Amino acid sequence: METSQILLVSKERSALDLPWTCGESRGWQVDTVGSGWEALERVHSGPGPDLILLDLMQGDSDGLHSLCWLRRVRPDLPVIVLAGSDENHKLEAIRLGAQDYLIRPLQPQQLETAIRRSLFHHMESAESEIVADEIEQIGDDMFFVAASPTMRKLRAQAELLAQVSAPVLISGENGSGKELAARLIHKLSVRSGFRFLKINCATLPGDVLETELFGVVNGNGRAKASKLELCQRGTLFLDEITEMPMSLQAKLLHVLRDGHFVRLGGESRIEMDVRILAATQVNIEQAIADRKLREDLYYRLSAFTVHVPALRQRKEEIPLLLGHFMNQLARRYSLPARIFSAAALDACQRHSWPGNLRELEKFVKRYLVMGDGEPGLALDPDGDMAFWNSYLPQAAEKSLRTVESDEPQPGISGLKSLVQSVKGEAERNAIATALEQAGWNRKSAARLLKVSYRTLLYKIEQYHMSPPTSHLSGHGNGNRGFRHVLHKG
Repeated sequence: METSQILLVSKERSALDLPWTCGESRGWQVDTVGSGWEALERVHSGPGPDLILLDLMQGDSDGLHSLCWLRRVRPDLPVIVLAGSDENHKLEAIRLGAQDYLIRPLQPQQLETAIRRSLFHHMESAESEIVADEIEQIGDDMFFVAASPTMRKLRAQAELLAQVSAPVLISGENGSGKELAARLIHKLSVRSGFRFLKINCATLPGDVLETELFGVVNGNGRAKASKLELCQRGTLFLDEITEMPMSLQAKLLHVLRDGHFVRLGGESRIEMDVRILAATQVNIEQAIADRKLREDLYYRLSAFTVHVPALRQRKEEIPLLLGHFMNQLARRYSLPARIFSAAALDACQRHSWPGNLRELEKFVKRYLVMGDGEPGLALDPDGDMAFWNSYLPQAAEKSLRTVESDEPQPGISGLKSLVQSVKGEAERNAIATALEQAGWNRKSAARLLKVSYRTLLYKIEQYHMSPPTSHLSGHGNGNRGFRHVLHKG
């Protein structure tokens, strides 16, 4: 990736220190000029910077004029204004097109996050064609991402395998994208105009799995069609093939060899024109040794094999996948997409992702709701993101399952309700903790929470909170009028 060019416009040489520190740690190149007019010359004279930091000192009347001209010359160029706390100044800067307005004194994390956010928006449109090539839609809400050498190689393999109709065995860790690879092969093949069906062999009892696979004729003579019939001329994907009972594996082997089958309880032979794709997450040699997979079936299925690499083996894709999942989930739940903080991005790069794409998508879903700035959410110092399993309170997890269930629930209107419940739960828990620490002295609790006493009283009433019995007899100043608050209205 090319180094991002950042231009700092400031009359104070010392103002370079913080941008330089951020740039050095992130590989950004930071240059400086002394005035907005010099910045205009720099923009005119060549390709120009990718982002401008406009440092406005107290009494600098030319700064906003410079912003106005910079936006006229390069409307696509993001400009971040660094200035003092002046609300009118801020409103005018935003009106003139500043991407962001940061108030001094700045913290390194604050500046770095603003730069990342601005560069992301700036590069998004320029890279849209590249991203379109790297992200390929293969179904409703299903995409194949090939932004690393290993995944581009897998994409090329899928294109070659799509030209034949032989079985394919797909291996890879749980959640790595084996089904996506199978769907990609189907989409690129001549069978793409017909059905793609999936059977998860690990989730069905043997008798049910046999009925699903081969169909059945009931005692009254009525026949239930099999998956093999329903996707004639299409593709059948058998996930977790090693979980199929050995007796059923033997029957599947005969079907693959003979090209026909008979329904359970039936007599009529049914010709089969279905491509079989199978997948497993286990070690094949061990599965054969443990009699989890018939060796002869393995040889029948593995004329062609594909391995889907784990996410930790293609970490260069993580930023793209994070952005992709964020945009996809934000659209699904009608919420504004969040920008990942620098700390979250770093932790994501260091995390081993044992759950692969499934774990990543779940993390993004939680980040969409909570971000990383809520109480109790902190990155693990080792970068393993041990925090993320507690990203949402239990009540929020329950709400999330309700939102995602097939049955519409009363009182729930998409993820917006979840966002409110999650934030409310986090706020209520923070208040309860502070009150407990302060022995239900509300003035002390307000100081702990760094909110006004009046605000705390309002929140206590809003959440219908009451102290344990042991605190009801308190007579300190912080408890005066407490019963009035509890019973008001």
